[in-house]
Order: sequence, then C-alpha cells, then structure tokens
Amino acid sequence: MEAAELGLFMISATVFVLLLEHPGSAIRQMIPDPTLRRVLIGVAMGLTAIGIVYSPWGKQSGAHFNPSVTLTFWRLGKVAPWDAVFYVLAQFAGGFAGMLLVTVTLGGRIAHPSVNYVATLPGPWGAGIALIAEVLISFGLMALVLTVSNSRLARYTGLCAGALVATYISLEAPLSGMSMNPARSLGPALAGQIWTALWVYFVAPPIGMLLAAEVHLRRRRAVRCAKLHHENEKRCIFCEYQAIKGRHREA
Repeated sequence: MEAAELGLFMISATVFVLLLEHPGSAIRQMIPDPTLRRVLIGVAMGLTAIGIVYSPWGKQSGAHFNPSVTLTFWRLGKVAPWDAVFYVLAQFAGGFAGMLLVTVTLGGRIAHPSVNYVATLPGPWGAGIALIAEVLISFGLMALVLTVSNSRLARYTGLCAGALVATYISLEAPLSGMSMNPARSLGPALAGQIWTALWVYFVAPPIGMLLAAEVHLRRRRAVRCAKLHHENEKRCIFCEYQAIKGRHREA
C-alpha cells in the first residue's frame, strides 16, 4: 500500500507537470503565466495527497508515503522497527516504480527540460538555500501533522497536510523544487539520471521532521498514533504495536 501510494503520487505529479509545463501541451499554451501554472500544479498535488490519505489504502497504511514521516513516527515510538524498515523500502520502491511506469508510457515527453522527469533541483540560489528551505518546510509539515492529528480536529489531518503541500508547491518550489521526501526525489533521479544535489533531499527532510518531533515532545504533548487518518474501520498496526509494548512493560 505504501509503495502504491507514492507510486500514484509520482504518476500524478508527472502527468500534471506534463500537462501544464510541456510546450506542446494545449493547456500550457492556454495559461502563459508560470506562477499560475505552478499554483495549479500545487492544487493538483495537494488534492492528490488528500485523496491518498483518505483512500482505503491510505486509511489502512497510515498514508506516510514518505521515509521521513515513517522515520519520525518511529522516533516517537509509534512504529515498530521492522515495520519502519519495510515501510521505507516500500516507499523507495514505489517512487521508482511510479517513475518507471510514466517513463515507459510517456517516453521522451517527460525528458523535455520543461518537465525534466519532475526532478527536485535547487533553485538559482543554490544547494545551501535549498537545504535550508527543505528543512523548514519539512519541519512545518510534521509540526502541522502532529498538532492536528493529536487534537479534536484529527479527522482533518489529511486535508490540512494536502493544503500545505499545495501552498509549498505554489510558494516554495522555486527555492528547492519542494520535495520533503527522499523517495520522491530518488525516483526521478534514477529515471532521468539526474543527480544534482540529491543529497539535499536525503538530508533535509529527516532533519526538519525530526526537529518538529523533538519540539512536540518538549512541549509534553502526546502522540496518539502514526496514522494520518485514524478514525476508520481499517486495521491499525501502530495501535497493535503500542498494545504489545504496553503488555511487555507490565510483564
């Protein structure tokens, strides 16, 4: 499920960037304003993220589809170590599989410089600014997820996260390409052999999200579960892990 979720996200990202940025696209020709096109891409990807969170698979897996999210919930003690390992492996596999599928299906069109395999690359201010920007937006996303998911508004966590993704793409993408996700960045790098500053997208998102977790803990706020949408009928392996840990402590 985690692999499929990120794979679908990558397919959606590629299709929408192709439609809105490729010079041969009729939609691209209808919308000459690059800022408006970026906002539309942001809205599309925000809606994609929301759809994944509230999908049956998202409700069951927890809809991380991001190694940094899984690593952070593991640090918070909400994900079993082996579950974290296989979640991360699945996320990387899904990101690559999604890109492989669109590469085979869409061919050279996604290699065009205007699409560039939807690779995440630093903006004109360089890798240093991209690193700082990725840390900040990753911190912001995880802080929002932890705050909303552990409040009376928990059911709206996915909506809030999707809205933030849309905002980040609209406003922050020129600085770093807006990744927050190592697996999301590795898929296009492998598909297009684009390795420019890839380290930024492996280093910054975990740092930002782990920092948000530390701030949350220092404020002595509880963390209920690792799911972004928990109030549903689907099995929760995270709550099962908590129950097992609790029995071990009592023993």
